[in-house]
Amino acid sequence: MIRDALLWNDNRSASAAAALVDEFGAAELAARSGSVPLGSFTITKLRWLRDAEPERAARVAAVALPHDWLSWRLRGFGPDDPDLNALATDRSDASGTGYWSPATGDYDRELLVAALGHDAILPRVLRADERMGVTAASGPVPAGIVVGAGAGDNAAAALGLDAHAGDVVVSLGTSGTIFAVAEHPTADASGIVAGFADAAGHHLPLVCTLNAARVLDGVAGLLGVDHDELGALALQAEPGAGGLVLQPYFEGERTPNLPGATATLFGMTLGATTRPNLARAAIEGMLCGLADGLDAIRATGARADRVLLIGGAAQNPAVRAVAAQLFDAPVEVPEPGSTSPPAPPSRPPGRSPASGRRGRCRVRRRCRRIRSRASARSTPPAPDESSSAGTGSRCVRVRAQRAPRDPVPAPRTTTRPRRDASGAASRELSRCGVEPPRPPPCGRRSRTRRARPCARRRGRRRCRAPGWSPARRGRRPW
Repeated sequence: MIRDALLWNDNRSASAAAALVDEFGAAELAARSGSVPLGSFTITKLRWLRDAEPERAARVAAVALPHDWLSWRLRGFGPDDPDLNALATDRSDASGTGYWSPATGDYDRELLVAALGHDAILPRVLRADERMGVTAASGPVPAGIVVGAGAGDNAAAALGLDAHAGDVVVSLGTSGTIFAVAEHPTADASGIVAGFADAAGHHLPLVCTLNAARVLDGVAGLLGVDHDELGALALQAEPGAGGLVLQPYFEGERTPNLPGATATLFGMTLGATTRPNLARAAIEGMLCGLADGLDAIRATGARADRVLLIGGAAQNPAVRAVAAQLFDAPVEVPEPGSTSPPAPPSRPPGRSPASGRRGRCRVRRRCRRIRSRASARSTPPAPDESSSAGTGSRCVRVRAQRAPRDPVPAPRTTTRPRRDASGAASRELSRCGVEPPRPPPCGRRSRTRRARPCARRRGRRRCRAPGWSPARRGRRPW
């Protein structure tokens, strides 16, 4: 062992990822490895080691992931028998290195050399139905137990859920992931979707966010409540949280790629800044990034017939309710220990169809607002150390300013709701950001001036166009 490895969420390797993208190009990397490497990929950790500690990088003889090393030791290899060629891994973990291609099933040695500075021994990649070998007798571990290929955490979750093509899994742990099972490899040059492999011989297009359940931890601690009380507070607020928006980049962010970003709370007014609205804004902010991920996965051609919600935060009733309003697909929460999740209604219980649509419009509009604040730069600058220390200008904070990936027109609202027979429907359209149709003109009325008398009854009475009433005499009916 050369040194303690950098964990996947260690953002020190973000600059190494940017250097690799500059050297090869995002489209080339996506075509060769299925993904545009971010700071969490193995290839960027090796590039960081080469740049920051070149003498240690030169000593590296083999590169293996933790589960590769564990299975190697279980089979009896180690200091007494250091056969590095016996290292083996599975397709899902190999696809996260950045130098193995799920499309071809081969390592890309040129990418490895570009990262580490020289070639090295890499684990053999096993098929989904292939085993590594058997255990060797060592301490409490008996000999002869079959050692399987294993799988990464998300690939193992898809396998345990018996997910098939058309299933999308949303996992809400410390970080958040959304992934689908696909029959064909994907290559997203934008870097939003990582083209991983699964544990069953298929493919697993995946979007990962760094901030998920720990967003709820932070807000619950701020409010002085536990997670159950946080959910109860969030259910007291209306969808949209009264305009309060939490952009939850507390520890930087992976998708979008903003390793130096910080969280921002905006839309604060005296009426909106309440405990229930803050709790609701935390849940909506956490799920909005994953909803964007669902749109990106669909753009790769993967189907999304249903959404399976798993992870610790999925047990919160408020998270389930907001997810049902936010994701444009039926949402199911598998029971613990089951592989065939039930099919509850995707609308939160107790809400009418109309209120469910209003809530979905408000929450999805919230996602657009968060997207509109994200930075357009693919390689953001390093965080300002003086600002983080409290001595720099408070204005030097990472504020999201990136235009949305799919340009969305700003929602339009009417200045005054229509007061006609379909007034209720018109107000609903207004909340959803759709301009209600104007009533047709009658006689010789002008849209730019006050209502004029009809040509046939000039001087006797005003035109009674739709929406006119004596109480509103002289006002525009629209």
